[in-house]
Amino acid sequence: MDSTQTMRAVVLTGHGGLDRLEYRNDVPIPDLGPDEVLIGVRACGMNNTDINTRTGWYSKSIVAPTSESATTTDSDGSWGGGLAFPRIQGADPVGRIVAVGRNVPQTRVGERVLVDAWLRSPDGDLELAGYLGSERDGGYAQFVAVPSANAHIIESGLTDVELASFPCSFATAEHMLERAGVHEGQWVLVSGASGGVGGALIQLAKRRKANVIAIAGVSKLDAVRALGADATIARQDHDPAAAVLDLVGKVDVFADVVGGPHFASLLEVIKRGGHYTTAGAIGGPIVELDLRTLYLHDLTMHGATVLPPQVFTNLVSYIERQEILPVVAQTFPLAEMHAAQKAFMAKQHVGAIVIDVSA
Repeated sequence: MDSTQTMRAVVLTGHGGLDRLEYRNDVPIPDLGPDEVLIGVRACGMNNTDINTRTGWYSKSIVAPTSESATTTDSDGSWGGGLAFPRIQGADPVGRIVAVGRNVPQTRVGERVLVDAWLRSPDGDLELAGYLGSERDGGYAQFVAVPSANAHIIESGLTDVELASFPCSFATAEHMLERAGVHEGQWVLVSGASGGVGGALIQLAKRRKANVIAIAGVSKLDAVRALGADATIARQDHDPAAAVLDLVGKVDVFADVVGGPHFASLLEVIKRGGHYTTAGAIGGPIVELDLRTLYLHDLTMHGATVLPPQVFTNLVSYIERQEILPVVAQTFPLAEMHAAQKAFMAKQHVGAIVIDVSA
């Protein structure tokens, strides 16, 4: 493909408000490295990391929950510290390979692919990991270049938009459950259960034949139950920890993407020898921890960010076998990125918001 051609893309020009996102139709199509493939993007899912990276929420200077008002221009505003502007965001591109680097078989051209967004060091050093849409340009564009190893062929009857609802949310959730060793018969408490990762946690925990008690907004409880939750608690409950104990007793695993003011009390509902696993803090990153809860209850705490490659490989197989289902709340064309992010931040949806790049 002629590298002088241009494409449509949304470009992030710096940390800040929505004005930092610019829709352009004159962005150069990315060049290919020898081990890379060029994907014609059809759809790309939206995730909390898009908002957090734009606002700079990962900076230690921000202690508030994820929101439009929690912004900074500090240099530590990206999760990995390797962000440079301008940057095309979007970790969840879905499409077909249209060109390959010189070390990649030409037979890959035409493959329909999902993308594993984690850019891993060859020696597995987590300190050197990067992320698509953060450390290199991502999928909010007509074309994206990624390492060939990160482009996973997918055989599915689902639409591009439906497939784009899976990668980040479900891979994150599967990593959380894998780290906590969730298995059949256990009780798993899921916070933020109506969001992308929260809903994925429900489906994936049920796939493991575990039982799920989910916390979500009162207006979303029916939708959360439809995802498979065995028991639900309204987020507005003044004492969700007491509600957990009343409904199911103590749990084996607490899968948390919220943090916030209820963290300490909810940690108390984990059984002795149980697990806490987290991949987010949308309710606030600064929490209180009584170390006596941790050591006297023999708890294990897991942060889940850079996932092993087999987690994504497994996820693709779950999709192909229809063991998990897409939940798409809304779609927006690429040119309406501001409206899409406003809808995402309003948190009124259940499931994923997806950018339809083909529109």
